[in-house]
Amino acid sequence: MQPLSLPSVYPLIDPAPHFSAKTFASKVVLVTGASRGIGLSIAQHFARAGSSLALVARNHALLESVKAGIEADVPGAQVLTFALDVRDTAQVEAAVAGTVKHFGRLDVLVANAGVGRGFGTRLAEVDPNLWWDTIEINLRGVYNFVHFAVPHLRKSSGYLIAISSAAGHVRVPTVSDYAISKHALDRLVEFVPIEYPEVTSFAVHPGSVATDMTANSTTPISFDTKIELSAATLLHLAAGKADWLNGRYVSAQWDLGEVEQKHKAAIVAKNALVQKLALP
Repeated sequence: MQPLSLPSVYPLIDPAPHFSAKTFASKVVLVTGASRGIGLSIAQHFARAGSSLALVARNHALLESVKAGIEADVPGAQVLTFALDVRDTAQVEAAVAGTVKHFGRLDVLVANAGVGRGFGTRLAEVDPNLWWDTIEINLRGVYNFVHFAVPHLRKSSGYLIAISSAAGHVRVPTVSDYAISKHALDRLVEFVPIEYPEVTSFAVHPGSVATDMTANSTTPISFDTKIELSAATLLHLAAGKADWLNGRYVSAQWDLGEVEQKHKAAIVAKNALVQKLALP
């Protein structure tokens, strides 16, 4: 499958209709890693589409700045913030419980928080604690939120969207910690609808977006994807526009209309876009 690789928003996923119709007006969305970059853009898009927000990041001051910005941009927006470490199970449990206590429900979990710290160093030469820390944040950090959010997402027939990476499907030197964490993350996402059919889940590659993290990348990639493409794709998915991709890997750089029109039959028949061994 070679669907078009897109750098910016295209008509099918244009967020403007969601903004004008307030598609998510009755929905509660929790976004991790929401203080900057892709997570910030995602939070802004869901707010403009009418959702109530719970925003998670480590830096309290940055979170409060994001909250103030969203409230200024969207008058009447309801925003909670939780400054925490996604690896801390007790803090995560408290954030999910606090969100549900305040808003009464949870409809969408966007697990965006992640790091890439070992870029440029081979696996036997990188600090082993740094290498494992990447796995902890990128995998355990997502699992912690999934663990505590799933019971609430089952009640709302909600959505789990985990921000993955195309790096999980390639083997290039000096990114083993990041690539392995994203590879495992994709598999975690697959298990959610298998064990909890009420929840729809996606592992989403956001595209090659220039962020603080990618500034340290040693891979020969042009980070030219517009950040709005990632957020618009998530709105489209969380609005129930592509539920047939449930439990699968999705790239924001694909034209999802083209994927459905040209490749849906083969993807479903072959149970494709999931982690598995296959003969050529």
